[in-house]
Amino acid sequence: MTDNDTEATATIGPEQEVAGRARRAGEREPGRAAPPDLRRVGLSPDHWYPVALSREVRRGKAVATAFAGERIALYRGRSGAVHALEDRCAHRQVPLSMGVVDGDTLRCCYHAWAYRGDGRISQIPYLSKGDARPPRGVRGYPVREAYGMVFVFPGDPAMAQTATLPELPAYGPAGYRTMTYSRTVRCHYSFMHENLLDMNHQFLHRGVVGKLRPRLLDARTGPRSVEARYLFRHDGGKRNRGANLLAREGLGGSDSSDVMTIRTEYPYQTLDLVPEGAARPAFRLWAAYVPEDAEQRTCHVYGLLMIEKPRVPGVLQLAWPLIRRFTERVFAEDRMAVEAEQRAWDEQGEDRNHEVFPLILDVREVLRRNGVPLGPRPAGGPACAPCAP
Repeated sequence: MTDNDTEATATIGPEQEVAGRARRAGEREPGRAAPPDLRRVGLSPDHWYPVALSREVRRGKAVATAFAGERIALYRGRSGAVHALEDRCAHRQVPLSMGVVDGDTLRCCYHAWAYRGDGRISQIPYLSKGDARPPRGVRGYPVREAYGMVFVFPGDPAMAQTATLPELPAYGPAGYRTMTYSRTVRCHYSFMHENLLDMNHQFLHRGVVGKLRPRLLDARTGPRSVEARYLFRHDGGKRNRGANLLAREGLGGSDSSDVMTIRTEYPYQTLDLVPEGAARPAFRLWAAYVPEDAEQRTCHVYGLLMIEKPRVPGVLQLAWPLIRRFTERVFAEDRMAVEAEQRAWDEQGEDRNHEVFPLILDVREVLRRNGVPLGPRPAGGPACAPCAP
């Protein structure tokens, strides 16, 4: 949590939920101007976003990806560094992701114009030295690799130096092993934030987790964040073996309670589960929902599930397939629900949700406050890099 969040944070206990609901219900009060439709608010580009897994960007290959309708070409040059360029040749607009990696440059597949990693044109092979050349190349994006993913900064390049990558202390150390997810979901990114933060939807997962009873312990809201702590207890029904293993309860499960902490720290989201009597989380989840299209009705979900290793060597390796199948099934059910929400929005042309959970009203406000309005894209696209002299 940042210092600014700490100063402005409000804590909500169970006894305050009714009062909080009335206070936040202003977005539905007759005669009061409705806030902007959240599904028409775009994700702020001034952050680091994963756009590919590192293993997908092999040396000497170009890969097509996107952020909010901006097509981006990634390539790994001879040096091993990954570069990110606007995915179009300045000559005939052919996608550079169709091109050929030549050393540390990327050549368009059509006329072999060569681009450096910053987007500058380094060579037009059929022009002599004295011939006139175009004044600009294409946009180059700041790019970093971390946690097995390629991050780009699609916003103001001047802000990239001071903007920080997410901190994931559980990634890499010997105490945890990481399961990576990369999936496209056909919905606005805000539906994903709401889905994870609102644990009252466990009925959706009754076939894999049985009867779970979540109880909100407390919540904190700041200018850029919303955090909720839930107490989870299994109240019957058949529970998937992968769920038991993930929560460190063995194949047979147990009647113990777990504390789950979920946090939207704009623009990312995290989840920690601490079993009863444990000193640290049994698993930690980090997720980013990266819009792919200009209208931001489709997002790509990048997730890192960091699972604590048990004391007995090799046990987690044996449990890995069961845990993977369990998490994939839960994700599939969540995707079904959020994509149905998006279809309803598309059909109705507006958000007709009647939300009553104060926590979700809070996270909507955080997403609105930190996002950007969706509107027509400017003609000519982003600024391009000049040609090399």
